[in-house]
Amino acid sequence: MSTDKALVSIHPTGEQKNASIMAPKRAVELETYGGKVHVEWDPQAAVTPLGQLPFFIDFLKTAELFDPWVSDCPLDYKSPNAPKKVEVLGTLVLSVLAGHFRYAHINTVRCDGVNPELLGMNKVASEDSVRRAFLHMNEDAAIKWLQDHLMRCYGPLLYEPWILDIDSSVKPLYGHQEGAVVGYNPQKFGRPSHVFHTYMMANTRLVLDVETRQGNQTAALYTRPGLWALLRHMPREAWPKFLRGDCAWGNEGAMSEAEENDMPYLFKLKQSQKVKDFIATLFWADEWIPVGQGWEGIEGNVQLDGWTKSRRAIAMRRRIRSDVVAQKKEKKLLGQKEFVFMDPQDRKYEYAVLVTSLDDEIEVLVQHYRDRADAENNFDELKNQWGWCGYTTHDIKRCGIISRIIALVYNWWTLFTRLAIPSKHAEAITSRPLLMHAIGRQTKHAGQTTITITSMHAKAGKVQRCLTSLERFLREIKTSAEQLTWLERWRKILSRIFVWFLKGRPLAVPKLQLNSV
Repeated sequence: MSTDKALVSIHPTGEQKNASIMAPKRAVELETYGGKVHVEWDPQAAVTPLGQLPFFIDFLKTAELFDPWVSDCPLDYKSPNAPKKVEVLGTLVLSVLAGHFRYAHINTVRCDGVNPELLGMNKVASEDSVRRAFLHMNEDAAIKWLQDHLMRCYGPLLYEPWILDIDSSVKPLYGHQEGAVVGYNPQKFGRPSHVFHTYMMANTRLVLDVETRQGNQTAALYTRPGLWALLRHMPREAWPKFLRGDCAWGNEGAMSEAEENDMPYLFKLKQSQKVKDFIATLFWADEWIPVGQGWEGIEGNVQLDGWTKSRRAIAMRRRIRSDVVAQKKEKKLLGQKEFVFMDPQDRKYEYAVLVTSLDDEIEVLVQHYRDRADAENNFDELKNQWGWCGYTTHDIKRCGIISRIIALVYNWWTLFTRLAIPSKHAEAITSRPLLMHAIGRQTKHAGQTTITITSMHAKAGKVQRCLTSLERFLREIKTSAEQLTWLERWRKILSRIFVWFLKGRPLAVPKLQLNSV
């Protein structure tokens, strides 16, 4: 009998790791045209492709925008294994900032080893956790939470003279989502969609609020309840100087409601037959005056079918260039769908008609409406650069919540970029590479954390000076304004952000404060 005693393992050793798929522990030697190089893997290194984002996080912390938003969120988990609110919301913020369009893109946030920790997160939430987070949230509570924090951004600005732009935009859908109905869709005819009813503060590029509705609810009839609810939430002192909207708002319901609430307006009229007749009566008049950019204007009074009274209207005309006429004739576009007038010299004119309750001169009113084109730039940026056309779920409730969250993050980034570049608005396609994208490596030594930034942008030196100047200003706010309330500090920051609009003066101090700020 053998006297050797076999060693018996009490616990199983488990699965053996496959050595072929493990990362090599030594450097790999490669031959290149630049010579021999050694490549190493370091999966634990704290690096980020968004190396300049800590400046934005510093802005959010100094302005007290992110922490209150997280703490007020009506998100409630019962399971001890569920992620924290800050992890879900922080992951979503990083995803939106990075320009993502789908929840599946959230997985790429995991490559960021620096910024999640700076937002107070212990880990990055999964795409499923973020997608399901708002599924059972009370819709009314979610709307109030987001509306309050949207107003927290722009509240002090309401006491300056401002214009409220109202417009709607289409979000095409490609599945079987709730509210996916065929409606007005000029880009993809016959495609089901949702509609964003949006209220914006002109020139500042800030979104006041946005509602998501089913695709066939594009008319102003569906926008008006949200508009007046938004305005009644503000003190009368904070109301805009006037409302501005396109031809969807040039109807009796919208105008009479504005008149009942003593709110001036400037809308465009659809070119119905009555409007064409109105233009025809003015065509040969001698009172046409130049109103800029090749347009001429004349005013009169008009009362269309269904209107309860006559209202002031501004007719505008512009001569169509001969090359444009020839091009349209060649494409057979100049016909019944376009309304033109022709004078004895065979010169053709295009027309537009505005209706207003304002008393300003014609030139001022036309320029006001011309400035409304900036609202279209907002839609282009939000839909194509900020994910408004993405993050789609089957239920319309979560689509509405995410559209407001994107608008809020967009407002935060817009304010930050204006703080760095006060003289103009930089769209995300420009501001992200300029102020966000850079290689950042985090190191910790003796209790001190250091982030080393390497930017490949051609204007890296200028960006460094801008961000350094921004940090000095925020440091002054932290140290010299400790005795001030949050609202007083925020007003000082907004005065710096909009210094170009305010021409160096501080924001006006209101007699009454908004409840949400």
